[in-house]
Amino acid sequence: MPTPSLTTLPIRRLTPRDLNACADLSENRGWPREEHKWQFLLTAGKGYGIDDPRGGLVSACVVTEYGPQDRPQLGAIGMVLVAERHSRRGIGRRLMDHVISAMGPTPLTLHATPNGRPLYEELGFKVTGRAEMLRGHFAPGTWEPRVSTRAATAEDLTGILRLDEEVFGADRTHIITRLPAFADQLRVVEENGRIVGYAGAWPNMDTQVVGPLIAQDTEAAKALIASLAAHTDRPLRTDIDVRHEELLTWVKEHGLSSVAFNAVMTYGISELPGDWTRRFAPLTVAAG
Repeated sequence: MPTPSLTTLPIRRLTPRDLNACADLSENRGWPREEHKWQFLLTAGKGYGIDDPRGGLVSACVVTEYGPQDRPQLGAIGMVLVAERHSRRGIGRRLMDHVISAMGPTPLTLHATPNGRPLYEELGFKVTGRAEMLRGHFAPGTWEPRVSTRAATAEDLTGILRLDEEVFGADRTHIITRLPAFADQLRVVEENGRIVGYAGAWPNMDTQVVGPLIAQDTEAAKALIASLAAHTDRPLRTDIDVRHEELLTWVKEHGLSSVAFNAVMTYGISELPGDWTRRFAPLTVAAG
């Protein structure tokens, strides 16, 4: 039987049952398998993929929607992958066209690598910012925090949700309520009885990814990173908005090194909603 043309293979919705196939696809492209992150994204977001007649997936991506369920305010696209043997044949473009069409008038955002950026620009995405990926063992040295942090409790959830929506600019309840199960740590900064900062650290292969990281100012962001680092032996990894120059300088002085830069791109809006001055790092670049 002849192999069907890639242009005729149907695009379907992925489910958590596709976890292994998604992880295999990541591995095929030289990425870590990241099963923990894939599981989260396939549960909290909408996965799209193309099945390979020989087994596995030709391509996959995930869209995480924010705001009202029937009228999303923003969609974040991530984990856009095409199997190595099918690359440079228009598959990524076809999948992205499908997602853009499926999302209708909903504004979109994504973090683009230098390799992916040309395709997204051709599709109409515009560069609206940059994020710097950093990795390393945090070394506090003689630095002392000026802000106190503590482990989050169930009673903090309402305050965290209030702060997150205010800073992010859209309701992320379906993401934030999953954090206690997804993350190894969740810590908060409190001031006069109100949550003014919070951050999570979650396991990804051999690192602890710091994100989300939301704080009222840079000193609170520093305290949250340091407190998360103090409770793990793993190196940290995070993606910090390059406009937060003071925080970037500080983390580099304390053991983290630059790994890469990604372009923050948007489609249908000129800039992301919310307050970037208090949004230091995303949960993951795959979910905005």
